[in-house]
Amino acid sequence: MRKTVQLAPGLFIGGDHFVVMAGPCAVETQELLLAAALAVAAAGAVVLRGGAFKPRTSPKSFQGLGEAGLLLLEEASARTGLPVVTEVMDPRDVDLVSKHAAMLQVGSRNMQNFALLREVGRQSKPVLLKRGAAATLDELLHAADYILQEGNENVVLCERGVRGFDPSTRYVLDLAAVPALRQRTGLPIIVDPSHGTGDASLVPAMAKAAVAAGADGLLIEVHAAPELALCDGKQALRPAEFLQLMAELRRLVPLCGKRWARSLATSQTASSAAEPSGGAIPRSSTIGASDGRASDGRASDNRAFDNEVIAP
Repeated sequence: MRKTVQLAPGLFIGGDHFVVMAGPCAVETQELLLAAALAVAAAGAVVLRGGAFKPRTSPKSFQGLGEAGLLLLEEASARTGLPVVTEVMDPRDVDLVSKHAAMLQVGSRNMQNFALLREVGRQSKPVLLKRGAAATLDELLHAADYILQEGNENVVLCERGVRGFDPSTRYVLDLAAVPALRQRTGLPIIVDPSHGTGDASLVPAMAKAAVAAGADGLLIEVHAAPELALCDGKQALRPAEFLQLMAELRRLVPLCGKRWARSLATSQTASSAAEPSGGAIPRSSTIGASDGRASDGRASDNRAFDNEVIAP
C-alpha cells in the first residue's frame, strides 16, 4: 500500500502527490539564502532545502553555520511559507534541528549511522533518508527500518546516485532504483538529480527522467549566485534555470499520473514571493578555471566525488 507523508498543513508526498524541494546546498548568508528561497517559492517549489550542518570530506572545507544557519532557514521559511528540510548529522542535535525544520534529512554519509537513525525515529517530524553512495537497496531499506522500528512512520527515501568508475558525472544516478523500490516498499521515493550528476547542465534532463521513472518528488539545488557558493556550486541551478525546469515539469507531471502538491501556507504567501533582481546578487560569467571556477561562473569541482573547493 502506497503511503503518504504529511510535510505541512495540506502538503503531502506520496500517492499521487508530486513535490519539489529546492534551495541551496548550504546556508551561507542571509542574503543568498533569502534570494534562493524567494526564487524557488515563486517558481512553485513547496519545500525549502538548505544545509546548516554540512558533512565534508576535508575538515578544512566549509562545515555550515550550525545553529545560526537554522535560524536563517526559519526566517526564510517565515518569509516564503515554505517548510524546511535540513540535514541532521549528530544524534545530540536532533532536538535542536527538529525545532527549526519541518523535515529532518539523514544524508548519504549517515545512512548507516544507526544511533542517528534511532534518534530521528524517536521524534515525530518526517525524515528524508538518502541512499549511501555505495549502498544497495537492501541496505537503504534496512536503514529505513531502524527509523520505522522506533515509531516514526513518516519516512521518505531519496535516490541520489551511487559511485561509479566514470568521472564524467559525480555519481551514477540510479533511476532504476525508483521502480525497484516501488516493488518492495510503500514509502514515498524522491530523486536528487543535483548530487546524482554533479553538473547543473545535466539536472533538468535527469529530473524529468526521474518523473517518468515514477518518483514522488525531486530534491534540487538552486543558488542565487552559484559562482559564490562555498560548496557544490557546479551542480546548482540558477533561479532562471530552475524556473524553466519547473515550467517543463508542470507539463510532464500530470502525464505521469501525478498532481502538483501545494501547501496551504505556500498558497497564502506565493503572491509575495518573487525572484531576486539581477542586480541584487553579484554574478560572473567570465571567471576562469585558474581561480577554481567553471567557465560559466559556477564553482568548479576540485574533487572527483566531493565537488568541494578546499579553503586554503
